[in-house]
Amino acid sequence: MLIKSLLIVFCVSPLTSTLAEERIYVWPKHAPGETSLAEGELQPFRSNEKPPVERVEKIRRPVLNVYPASQPNGTAILAIPGGGFGKVVPNKEGSEAAKWLNELGITLFVLKYRTSEVTPDGEPLWKRPLQDAQRSLRIIRARATEWSINPDRIGVLGFSAGGQVGAVLHTAEENAAYESQDVIDQHSCKPNFSLLIYPWKILDGNSELIAPIQVQRTTPPAFLVHTHDDRSSSVGSVLIYAQLRKLGIPAELHVYQNGGHGYGMRAVPGSDVGSWPERATTWLRLNRWADRADD
Repeated sequence: MLIKSLLIVFCVSPLTSTLAEERIYVWPKHAPGETSLAEGELQPFRSNEKPPVERVEKIRRPVLNVYPASQPNGTAILAIPGGGFGKVVPNKEGSEAAKWLNELGITLFVLKYRTSEVTPDGEPLWKRPLQDAQRSLRIIRARATEWSINPDRIGVLGFSAGGQVGAVLHTAEENAAYESQDVIDQHSCKPNFSLLIYPWKILDGNSELIAPIQVQRTTPPAFLVHTHDDRSSSVGSVLIYAQLRKLGIPAELHVYQNGGHGYGMRAVPGSDVGSWPERATTWLRLNRWADRADD
């Protein structure tokens, strides 16, 4: 168990340029509804994956890893990795975005949220990760001056299951999914923008968006990426985009012909889906989130 814990803290993907500068516990002690402080266990690496993909399970105490920009522009992004809720993939769908975003002046926070082993029947799998994400946004705002962050320039980057959480978070306004814990919870839990990358299972059985995703006139701008051949249908991303468009909210949607699911920050042979960070960079610059705060 000790070896696994050390791996979780110090294992760095070859695609990530630096170690996290800081690790922050999301909750003062036990997270809502939890009785354990277990930080998770790293699953064995798969021999066919190079670079290796980290998969962490049995997370009961969520953690934020901080990757600060050396020349911060005031913008921060909270990454919510995927993993089907039973695990979290913190490198391929998290820390590997640090080099890209840091070069734009954006500080990255990667969330290892709680996994679903103890989720009771009837509770949505997205609920506890949503609580962790909302609390994380509040922590970033509460400590914004420490990282030279503007509290009005904080976005979300959600992948797969983390994209489902991100889509709920994106439209939840200030409706926190947990009771206030301390002064940190006086801060806003609403992102200023979101990048939703192949959000997973956001359609219900009637091919409509799941109930908690409710786009409103005050919903923030969004950038969405999917592939046509993703078994988690791109129609969900299309519907979010269509609702944003209908309400006149700035948005951008890219549906690539192929590339499947779960590519994260990595290229896919025979597909152009690996170009999505370039498209996202253009969008971030267009909306001034990749500019200096005083430009």
